[in-house]
Amino acid sequence: MSNFFNMDNPIFSVLGKICDMLFLSIAFIFLCLPIITIGPASTALYYTVVKVIRRERGYVFKEFFKSFKLNFKRASIVGIILTIVFVILGFDLLYAYGITVPDSSSGSVMMGVFIGITFLTISFSIYVFPILSRFDMTIKQLIKAAVFMSMRHLHFTILMIIVNALALIIIYFFFPFIFIAPAVVVLVNSFMMELVFKKYMPESDGPGEETGRDEWYLE
Repeated sequence: MSNFFNMDNPIFSVLGKICDMLFLSIAFIFLCLPIITIGPASTALYYTVVKVIRRERGYVFKEFFKSFKLNFKRASIVGIILTIVFVILGFDLLYAYGITVPDSSSGSVMMGVFIGITFLTISFSIYVFPILSRFDMTIKQLIKAAVFMSMRHLHFTILMIIVNALALIIIYFFFPFIFIAPAVVVLVNSFMMELVFKKYMPESDGPGEETGRDEWYLE
C-alpha cells in the first residue's frame, strides 16, 4: 500500500504529466489570444512538450517561457504572416465555394487550387515552429527548411494533419478537450517530428560537461 503513495509510482508520474499538459495548454491558449503571440507560443509549446513531458528535463513553465522569450521576434513575424495568409485563404475558399453554384466548372477549378494552397500552408505551419524551437536559423532559412521538410517527409506531414483534424473533431463534440488538446496534439505529433529532426541533427562534439551545451534532444 505504501508503494501506491510513492511519488515515483507510474500512476503518479502519468497524472503529473497530464496536469503539466493541462497547465501548458491553458498557458498556450491564453498567449495565443493577442494573435501576435501565436508564433512564440507555438514554438514554446513544442519545445516544452518534447523537453519536459517526453524527456523529463526541466520544469514546464520555466522552459516554456524561456523558449517564448528566446524566439519571440522570429516566431512573431512568421506567426503574423501565417495568420494573414490563412485569413486570405479563408475568404478565397468562401469565394470559390460561392461561385460553384452559378458556374460549377470554374468554381471547382478555383476551389481545387485554393484547397491545394491551403494544404501546403497547413503543412508548412506544422513544421515551422518546431523547427524554430530546435534550430537557430534566420527567417529565410526557417521558411526554406519548413517547406523542404514538409514536402520531403510528406507521409509524416499527412499523418500530423490527420492528428490535428481529429483533435478539432473531438473538440467539436466535447469542448472541454480544448483545454488539454494543444499539448496532446503536439505530444503525438512529436513522435513523428523527432524522427524527421534526427535526420538533420549535427553530431555531438562531446558531453555537455565539456561543450557547455545542453544537447538533451540527442539523448
